This record gives sequence, C-alpha cells and structure tokens, in this order.
Amino acid sequence: MSPETNTEAPKVELPDWTKQYAPGVPAQIEVPPGSLADMFDTSVRTFRRRPALSFFGKTLSYRELGEQVSRVAQALVQRGVKKGHRVAMVLPNCPQAVISFYAIQRIGAVAVMHNPLYTGRELRRMFEDHAADVAIVWAKAVETIQDFPYDVRPHTIVSVDPTQAMPLKTRLALRLPLKKAREAREALTTKVRGVVDFHEFASASLLPGVHPRPDNDDPAAVLYTSGTTGYPKGVVLRHRNLLANAVQGGAWMPDIRPGKETSYAALPIFHAFGMTLSLIFGISKGMHLVLFPKPEIGLVLKEMRRLPATVLYAVPPLFDRIAKAAAEEGIALTQIRYALSGAMTLSADIAERWEKATGHILVEGYGMTESAPVTFGNPFGENRRIGYIGVPFPSTEVRIVDVDDASRDVPLGEPGELLVRGPQVFSGYLHRPEETAQVLTEDGWLHTGDVVAMENDGFVRVVDRKKDIIITGGFNVTPSEVEQVLDSHPAVEKSTVVALPGKDSIDQVAAAVVLLPGEKLGETVDPQELRKYCRARLTGYKVPRSFHQLDEFPQSMIGKILRREVASLLKQQSEGATAAPAQDNTPDNAPNSAK
Repeated sequence: MSPETNTEAPKVELPDWTKQYAPGVPAQIEVPPGSLADMFDTSVRTFRRRPALSFFGKTLSYRELGEQVSRVAQALVQRGVKKGHRVAMVLPNCPQAVISFYAIQRIGAVAVMHNPLYTGRELRRMFEDHAADVAIVWAKAVETIQDFPYDVRPHTIVSVDPTQAMPLKTRLALRLPLKKAREAREALTTKVRGVVDFHEFASASLLPGVHPRPDNDDPAAVLYTSGTTGYPKGVVLRHRNLLANAVQGGAWMPDIRPGKETSYAALPIFHAFGMTLSLIFGISKGMHLVLFPKPEIGLVLKEMRRLPATVLYAVPPLFDRIAKAAAEEGIALTQIRYALSGAMTLSADIAERWEKATGHILVEGYGMTESAPVTFGNPFGENRRIGYIGVPFPSTEVRIVDVDDASRDVPLGEPGELLVRGPQVFSGYLHRPEETAQVLTEDGWLHTGDVVAMENDGFVRVVDRKKDIIITGGFNVTPSEVEQVLDSHPAVEKSTVVALPGKDSIDQVAAAVVLLPGEKLGETVDPQELRKYCRARLTGYKVPRSFHQLDEFPQSMIGKILRREVASLLKQQSEGATAAPAQDNTPDNAPNSAK
C-alpha cells in the first residue's frame, strides 16, 4: 500500500527558492538521454589525453582508462555476464574499482556496491538478496566471500590487489623487509587462492561490439541501505537517476571547468555520496580523480603538495581535520574552489575554519541513497546558511506534510515530514515491493523520514528524524540491527541502541542493556568483551562506543520502548561518568577505515 499522500489535497504555497540560487544555476535541468556508458565514452573521447585517475602517484589518462574498461567489460562477457545481470563490487577506492564500475555499465549489467569492511554476516544477507554470480572483491575480503554457503557464494570471484595499481617504486618499497612496510602491505592486500586475478581480467582481448548497450531507464547500480527493520534493502538506481543527479550537481557549480579540475575521491565510492559526485559527476566533467583507499590525513596532505585539489566532497570531520593539519604543516588550500559537505550536519566552527584556510565557501547539502543522493544544497554564495540543508536542487519538487497525515501540507515554518520528487528519485527497492510502497507514492513522492521546516525564503532546516536511523560519520546505523546482535549475547536480556553526542557533536552509537539476573556491567560482564562480540558481527562504525546498564527500559502504555527517554538517561549517565565506554583508538566511524 502506498503512503497516503493525496496530491489533490490543498497545498501550502511554497516560496520561489530559485531566487536563492547562485548566478548561472538554472531552475530546471535536462536529463541526458543514453546511459552512464555513453557518458563515459564521451568523456574518454573528449579528454583522452587528460589525466583521469591518480593512485599514490601513478596516473592513468582517459584513453588508458577507456581501454582498461573495454578489456574488463570483455572479460565479464566471457564469464557469462549479460545485460541486466548483477555484478557485486566489494572494493575500497582504487583504480580497479573505477574500471570495474564502468566495465559493468559498458555491458548493461548492474553494479552492486558493497562496503569491503563489512563482516561476513552483513555481506551474506546482501548476497542472498542480489544473487550475483560474479563478484569483484578486494583481496582482504575474498576469504569472507569464499566462506559463504555454496548457494550464496558467487560462481566467479575476481580478486583485486590495490597495490598493483601503484607506481613500481611504491610496490617495491612495500616489499622491503621492514615492519612499517609489512604493516602497510598487510593493510592493503593479502595472498588468496581459488580466484581469478583482476590483472587477468584487465588483460582480456579487445573484441568490440559483442555486447548490448544499456538504456536510459535500465538499472545501473544497487546500493544497500538499512531501514527501521534492520534488514538491508537494495536501492535500485537507474542510469537516468544517476545522470540526472550528476547534471544537477554540475548545475550547482556552474564555474566548473571541464577537463581542468582535480577532485579528491576521499569518500568511499561504494557510498552514494562518493559514487555520484566523484565516480560519475567527476568523470562526466573530465576531472582528474585522486583516489584514496581511506582518508588518511597524511596521504591527503602529501597529495595537496603534489597535486592540489580544486574540488572536494567530504563529511564535516574530514574537512576539519584537513584544515587543521594543513595549518600545522603550512600547506595552502586556496586552490580548492568548490567544497561540498554532506551526510551529516555541518557546524559553524568547521565552516569558519575551512573558509579561513581556503578563502572559499564550504556549503552543506542533503540527500539519501534513494535520491541518488542529493536533493538539497546551500548556494555557493554569500547567502548560504549554516545550520540549514539549503534549498531544493534544480528540477526537484518538495512537500512538507504532517508527520501523522501525509495528505495535509503544513504551513511554512512548521515542522513536517519532507517529501521530494525529481528525476534523481529511485523507483524501488530490489525484491521489496512492500517496503517500496511504504516510502514511495505511485506518483513519485519519496518519503524521506526526516522532519524539516521551511523558512519563507525557501531555506530548509532539519528538525528531527521520523525514523530511528543513527547517522554517524556519514554512515547509517539501524538500531535494531545492532540490538539483534547484542540480544544474542548470553549475558544480555534486552538492549536498546540510541545516538549520543560525541566529539565535535558527531553522533555516536550507544547501547543500553538490561542484563540477566546476577550480571553487572563492569564486573561480571566486561564492556570490552561486549564490544568485541559486536565487532565480530558488525562493521566498525555500527559497534557501540559506550555501554550502559539499566534495570529496565522506559516504555509507552502499549509497551513500546521510548528511545528518546533512553537516550536522555544515557546522556545523564555519561555526564555522571557512570557509563562503560569500552573505547579504543581506532576510528570506527571514519569512512573506509581499514580496521
């Protein structure tokens, strides 16, 4: 059943937010015909002599990138991949990931994007859902995939060693019999057996014209996102969705110089934010993409000296760390003309620090995987507004409705659930028509689950979340998924997971537990052991950063646990230093953390 959004109901007249657009930004965009493969081929022809990718100092031109994409596309065809087939990608940021993505697009197949740091338990659910026969996998994650049951494991696993894309000098340095070299090598790769080496794929013969081309309305990618049920849902994004959002992003930055920009791909490209803005928009504009397997500040600053970025997309903590470290090292950031922050709230302090370091504006955007992802942005101008997600992107429609009655639009200034509609909005979840109907109306309105308020000039701020999702470090954590793991621990009777403010006001995952009789946190139950138990079953950013024992959970009259009251109790405990943090020094919430 579709959400009850009556499009015939009286509407609140919304302001003309296009008046807030920077000069040169159009109110509407035209969605390109064709596919991502067509866009890629156009960029290869147009920018063939320009650098396309750099990885630890080794650079591929657009011509070289195009040739490798053609070879891997041919290898996929030889392995039986046909138009519409799903091919799993379990890769960090590296040239092989970019090549694989566009090779999959070239033959009309569908790229299924995965976090390579997910545990086997997390990945297995997704592989059971999409049933890919071919998976292109980071060497360090290969064993995880090989451990799947026979009926889940892909028939072909292609192993990727990112170090093979590095300069020869760097590869030789990693082989030195030194502890530091060994640790660096072990963080990036490992020896595997029973798989196809990616180098073999990239050496396939070029036989043009042996595969079909995708169409504008064909699926291009599947990205998994957690819902309130805790089970991952595959968001199917079509070529037109991704092309539309790339064009909208380009319209938002009208002074982008095709073939002359350098962009840092520090955000993971398996995440919608990194995929659309770096992998798709960046390639469409002939940018030179500098790839980072994880956003280590030392690596970023090294590249800033060698090849300064002119365009950067990141989460607020990364912008802050770069600004602070660059100031300490005396590195100029003034060449970064466009900086777009997303996935979490941008604070005034971070924005001020960044703008002082660069001399250019840092703006916040908003979106979700289901909208490919960006739907809102602050203008690149003096009218941008800290604490607001900005105004709707070109060709994006908005409604703000009563959280309990979606047929009623709320007056300006009052909080309500945000609904969006536009060419970037997806058309459904993979294999999940009922879940699709819960968030997407028949006429294309996407229920975001976020409660917002719009000012009379069109600027929008997020007031609350209708859903229980915790956003930490730019990644979504579903409380129920973490609770399922904690509840399976032999000493835990029941758990509730909430968000607590951490360092720099970044939300952290916190767990309240009711233990079995006779058990006491910190005495008979070690918080570090609880954390270790979770870490074996969940990827790092989902693991609670602190554990708190309660005798019982506050509940409503119908027995529903009141998460806000739980969060308030835990905050009081934290302030009273009675929490059991079980913290370590590993940045679990860092995108692409190599933990």
